[in-house]
Amino acid sequence: MQTFTGVDEVVHAVGTQLGETAWLEITQEQVNQFAEATGDHQWIHVDVDRAAKGPYGGTIAHGYLTLSLIARFGEELFSVEGVTAKLNYGVNKVRFPSPVPVGSRVRASASIAGAQKTPAGVQVSLQWVIELEDSTKPACVAETVVLLVP
Repeated sequence: MQTFTGVDEVVHAVGTQLGETAWLEITQEQVNQFAEATGDHQWIHVDVDRAAKGPYGGTIAHGYLTLSLIARFGEELFSVEGVTAKLNYGVNKVRFPSPVPVGSRVRASASIAGAQKTPAGVQVSLQWVIELEDSTKPACVAETVVLLVP
């Protein structure tokens, strides 16, 4: 966990690797809850019996579930003191190179790709790689933007 003491320290940390998170197992319960929350009940995610006969031999996590874990993983990797808010501002690019089978484990690594001061605060670009255990291809690669409000 890296702690930055203010937005200026984050601006000066562009290029910094933030490290890796702990491994997280993806469960069918998580996938089902995500399906309920989003209304995406595609069989490859929620029908265990049908998915067992499908292309991946079982259910897989939604790509957007994998992406949404960035919020959780960010809390493991860094904090910024002296801000009133840390808000999701957007996503510049997302790819899902490998499906995430239910029961597998993922972890994330991130780096600070850029920082730009704006009237509202500092927009920080973060480059994320969500790794799938025992896979040569990542589950997700994304560039997110967080707005740090002083």
